[in-house]
Amino acid sequence: VQLQASGGGLVQPGGSLQLSCAGSGFSLGDNAMAHYAIGWFRQAPGKERERVSCISTSDAGTFYADSVKGRFTISRDVAKNTVSLQMTSLKFEDTAVYYCATTGGPWCSRDVGDFTSWGQGTQVTVSS
Repeated sequence: VQLQASGGGLVQPGGSLQLSCAGSGFSLGDNAMAHYAIGWFRQAPGKERERVSCISTSDAGTFYADSVKGRFTISRDVAKNTVSLQMTSLKFEDTAVYYCATTGGPWCSRDVGDFTSWGQGTQVTVSS
């Protein structure tokens, strides 16, 4: 399984970005990403990797870190085999490298260690 995050960039405070996580190599076929929980994470310089959001498969249950709740929205596009993270009202403290990963199963997990298939991240920089 390979996951690749994209869509990062430079944005002013209060601005918006949409990140996309594309997947391939799932054992159930090209569209099987829909059967896996996908999480978004971020890591700022000198800080630990932080779980930002996650979407499970059952009833599309979602999780958001308190720091992004109400500003970020995670969603799936089954046809495109992607999971997106819509980020609005961006703040300086949202600056980080953003990654996506999967638990390898249908449910999200609170433990970063339960996630695998980390791809290269995408840099998000919020700056005026």
